[in-house]
Amino acid sequence: MDLGDFREQYTPKALTRESLNADPVQQFGLWFEDACAADLPEPNAASLATVDGAQQPALRTVLLKYFDSKGFVFFTNYESAKARHIAQNPLVALLFPWVALHRQVIIRGEAIKISGAESLKYFLSRPREHQIGAWVSNQSSVISSRKILELKFEEMKRKFGEGKIPLPSFWGGYRVEPHSVEFWQGQPSRLHDRFLYQRTESDAWQIECLAP
Repeated sequence: MDLGDFREQYTPKALTRESLNADPVQQFGLWFEDACAADLPEPNAASLATVDGAQQPALRTVLLKYFDSKGFVFFTNYESAKARHIAQNPLVALLFPWVALHRQVIIRGEAIKISGAESLKYFLSRPREHQIGAWVSNQSSVISSRKILELKFEEMKRKFGEGKIPLPSFWGGYRVEPHSVEFWQGQPSRLHDRFLYQRTESDAWQIECLAP
């Protein structure tokens, strides 16, 4: 199938150096608010790129659950493929593809496990069935059918009854501590605006304009 005629003209406001916040996390927050205001589906969805021990890249979607000056946090099973990759190589990338706004943000950095206390705080905020789901799935492992998951889910529901559901030892969060953050804004004639924040040795942020 030839997709060469799939084109769209971008006509948003220009992204300028003067309009950028000096802190990339605060700039991300502004754009994230725009994505939420535009009623985009799951604006916190990001593509997470990892590399395994054989240098084979892998990509999947994760949901950002919170971010602050220290970095960007998502949660997963610590025995999953992504967790195994991170154990071998903690350098990762996150891509937020806000296509409807002609924007994307690329975050590169190091994925580090958050504390058990942080993971527990988020775990307790999840809906009860989501908490049970964390106990059910041996993420990334081969299963014979979906029925296996459904039976185990019912088994765990009976096991925990109406009581509190404990945090699984194999489940928790990672914080991506950014080394660089790139903001991309689509522009007409494919002359897009791109600005790259890079962390310096003095822990400050240097901003550079990139060719599209």
